[in-house]
Amino acid sequence: MSQSGNHNLLSAPVSPTHLRIPSHQDSHNSVDELDERSPLLRRSRSRARIPGYDTSSVRHTTLPRNHSYQGSIRSVRHHSRNPSWSSRLIHALADRPEPLAESKGSLGDERVWYDQFTSTDWVHDNIAHALRLKELRSRKDFRGRLYAFFDAAQGWVLSFVCGVIIALIAYGVNVSESVIFDFKDGYCGRAWYLNEKKCCPRGLCDDWRPWSEVLNGKPFGNVWTEYAVYYVLVLTLASLSCLMTLTTKTVVPSAYRMTTFDENLAAERVPSNNPADENQNDGNSSPSRPAEESIIPPMIYYSAAGSGVAEVRVILSGFILHGFLGLKTLIVKSVALIFSVASGLSLGKEGPFVHIATCVGNIACRLFSKYDQNDAKRREVLSATAAAGVAVAFGAPLGGVLFGLEEVSYFFPAKTLFRTFFCCIVAALTLKFLNPYGTHKVVMFQVRYVVDWAYFELASFMVVGVLGGAAGALFIKASKHWAQSFRRIKVIKAYPMLEVLLVAAVTGLLSYWNHFTKLSVAKLLLKLASPCDDDEDSNDFGLCPTEIDQIPPILASLLVAFLIKGLLTTVTFGIKVPAGIYVPSMVVGGLMGRLVGHIVQWFVMRFPHFGLWSRCAAFAPGTCIQPGVYGLIAAGSTMCGVTRLSVTLAVILFELTGSLDYVLPFSLAILVAKWTADAIEPDSIYDLLTNMNSYPFLDNKHKPIFVSDLAAIVPRVRRERVIDIADSPLVPASSLRSKLELLHRAGELDGGLPILRDEVLVGLIPAPDLEYALDNLDDEANSVCLMTHVPSIEDSDDEDEVDPTDFTTYIDPAPMALDIRSSMDLVYECFSKLGLRYICVLKDGRYAGMVHKKTFVKYVRELKHEK
Repeated sequence: MSQSGNHNLLSAPVSPTHLRIPSHQDSHNSVDELDERSPLLRRSRSRARIPGYDTSSVRHTTLPRNHSYQGSIRSVRHHSRNPSWSSRLIHALADRPEPLAESKGSLGDERVWYDQFTSTDWVHDNIAHALRLKELRSRKDFRGRLYAFFDAAQGWVLSFVCGVIIALIAYGVNVSESVIFDFKDGYCGRAWYLNEKKCCPRGLCDDWRPWSEVLNGKPFGNVWTEYAVYYVLVLTLASLSCLMTLTTKTVVPSAYRMTTFDENLAAERVPSNNPADENQNDGNSSPSRPAEESIIPPMIYYSAAGSGVAEVRVILSGFILHGFLGLKTLIVKSVALIFSVASGLSLGKEGPFVHIATCVGNIACRLFSKYDQNDAKRREVLSATAAAGVAVAFGAPLGGVLFGLEEVSYFFPAKTLFRTFFCCIVAALTLKFLNPYGTHKVVMFQVRYVVDWAYFELASFMVVGVLGGAAGALFIKASKHWAQSFRRIKVIKAYPMLEVLLVAAVTGLLSYWNHFTKLSVAKLLLKLASPCDDDEDSNDFGLCPTEIDQIPPILASLLVAFLIKGLLTTVTFGIKVPAGIYVPSMVVGGLMGRLVGHIVQWFVMRFPHFGLWSRCAAFAPGTCIQPGVYGLIAAGSTMCGVTRLSVTLAVILFELTGSLDYVLPFSLAILVAKWTADAIEPDSIYDLLTNMNSYPFLDNKHKPIFVSDLAAIVPRVRRERVIDIADSPLVPASSLRSKLELLHRAGELDGGLPILRDEVLVGLIPAPDLEYALDNLDDEANSVCLMTHVPSIEDSDDEDEVDPTDFTTYIDPAPMALDIRSSMDLVYECFSKLGLRYICVLKDGRYAGMVHKKTFVKYVRELKHEK
């Protein structure tokens, strides 16, 4: 190697990951002009191939050179150098290839950094973005300034476009589901596409034709004919939703031995019959690959099922889940959500709106290479769109911003905060202009309270908060028990459609005969939260008593509805249809809160001269007690118990009512509800899903108390998991391939191999880079690879010629390393704040092992369970 070539290599800036450098067409560019779009391979004039070296005896049947990992989940990222706008649009709308398709994952000199079920390298992406900005801003001419302005505006353009599209999708879902929901009872004679409210805005009219009238009461009479049509349509709509959801089926190879990828929490871990497999794990929470694929059956998940909020939270933390945010998932979930909500099942559309909005953001990111080629930057847009999903779901842009900050986002810098706020405002304003309900309200259950609360009600508000928090925590326990008992039945587990039909059948039997449970969850929440002086329809349900004798029948009716809704919500959560838990949990809490409100109202009317409420009792008609306020407070408290949202919920309730007077009761009740729920069940519903699905999610908001140091989780050093260059800097490619196989078998697709010289750590080569480099060898069996800079290697006269056996361009010369005696709190900060994939461990300056992020997550989870 020439001195000049060696000087260029040594002068390259050191970073935790390799640098992308110009291709041979741009070889005249200096190293300072690197950006993230430059190719990975650096020019080398060394030749490190020994033709006579025979390694044919070492075979790699399970990891072919031209395929990354048999059955592994890959994604192909086709990034042209200067694609046109039309090609970018086609690229954005075209879904990635099937997640399980075996593909090389690279095109030309591009390669895939992120595999399925791996972690984002935040450090690598941030450095790549910094280098790109440095190159962009180094140009001082007019065109360079124009490019810099356009680059800075891309985030705002994406936020605006995503906000508008999210609002359009929400409008389509809201209008369609309301029409189809009412279609179970009849249709509008003058315009079939109108729901009952728009067909008859002033109440019953001749334009609305119930099915008993259409069928002339045949064949079962008026009442039973209407019920038969209603029942059949409930089953049909639920089945259609399930059938569409099942089209997003993804089969995970048995190499990934995770507990489950089902949101029903039902899959069991199947033990391996190969003891060697267990030893290969080295304490890693990632699955290892057994010698026989048939030992462990493949796992199945459906990206359109459930709410998707748990997966969105995991993705935003840096975990890669291909398929969950694709175009197919977006279309299928949007349409299937219409059918599932219209069927009358006890589920909501607000949670899925978060998932759908995040899909929009992910697809829109493909329009700009700045976000498409950088996962850390992409997550800034995903955070904004996830918050916009809450904004259109509850008509609460401020609540959406806080939702992104409190629940789903992992990193939330100030720039992302303001951009998220902009996206939420655009989405909420667009939806308000579209006016989906014809009431100039963004959501159906938006109410206004005119009468102020009395001081003696604070005690009852706190009681409601305790009851709501307890109900939410008990719902989590009941859902877990139901999933681990009923859904473990082999038939139910094998045929998801059967469970959907059973739940739909029970829903049709129990819901129809109660005038509360027959309503959609949004309409029912509106009835429960509406004040009597503002809702002209409340008297139709008898929820506005003026005399004390009218209260006991209301309590009985509400109690029955509460029991039915509580049961149906528990058995419905987790079935294979798009289903949210936000509004159903609020409805259950609203029924309970309305019960408490009417009880307080009864006491005030029964003892009107009691000193605490004597002035309130004189308020005509009835009392000043507003049971609707209790209903909404209990709804928020129950949702808090389920999701553990606190400030977000208080702001959402404030935006739903627009009343500053009730901010204090809302906040007080939610505060008490969270304390109560945490005492009964520490995990939220999303924590439960994340733990049961074995997602490697490291919660950066709840730091555990560690009782040990780093030595407690460091696995023993295995020679087959390191590259030793003490004897020679040349390593056979076949040996590297077998070491790479071990990483894949341990589930560490995003791991790396440390490079040692005399037991001293001198570098590390990431597994994705090693795989890419090996796949580009022409003759892997007879090649040896250079693993460190050696100036004495034979020089080549052709400066433009690239030597594929020179792996030094892929080596991280300064990997993150900690001493084995380091505090576990420091390890936690490195993984959670820096977003590292792995940490090398040293003992007295010598290599002592490596800790993968998944290993640390497993340790934290076990520590939590022991506590």
